[in-house]
Amino acid sequence: MTFPVAASYVALVCFAIGMVWAAAADLVTMKIRNELVLFLLASYAILAPSSGIDWVDIGWSVAVAVGVLVCAFVLFGLGWIGGGDAKLAAVIALWLGADHAFAYVLYTALFGGILTIALLQFRLTVLPSQCLTVNWIMRLHAPETGVPYGVAIAGAALFIFPMTHWMKASI
Repeated sequence: MTFPVAASYVALVCFAIGMVWAAAADLVTMKIRNELVLFLLASYAILAPSSGIDWVDIGWSVAVAVGVLVCAFVLFGLGWIGGGDAKLAAVIALWLGADHAFAYVLYTALFGGILTIALLQFRLTVLPSQCLTVNWIMRLHAPETGVPYGVAIAGAALFIFPMTHWMKASI
């Protein structure tokens, strides 16, 4: 196994852990911690050059990630998404690369719509008594609570990831 292939395998593990961490944390706490975003950013900075991604592609990925961050912070300013969601979406765009960013944004919107509809349906149901003592379930069930959009963001990222350079290098 060559070093770039090994780096791609490590990247796959880091990215998958990060996405599961993001989705679970947002679902349970409605927060995406800066430590997660920094973990993903540092992992990319180390693994992208090591896995054979050329500097031009890294530059384009950075440019697209900055664009996603700006757009996401506009949505944050409008109150449509959280700040953690904005930072997570940008670092994921960095990982997925410029050629997959548009598909990623579309799938995030699609998965977000499905998540929102499912959550609205969930909020119409009567909860079993066992759930009434579980804080995060009660928070999700409350109509005034927002949508843990990090679940959709991470889901779209995991859906797109197999098409990226990371996976092609590890095959």
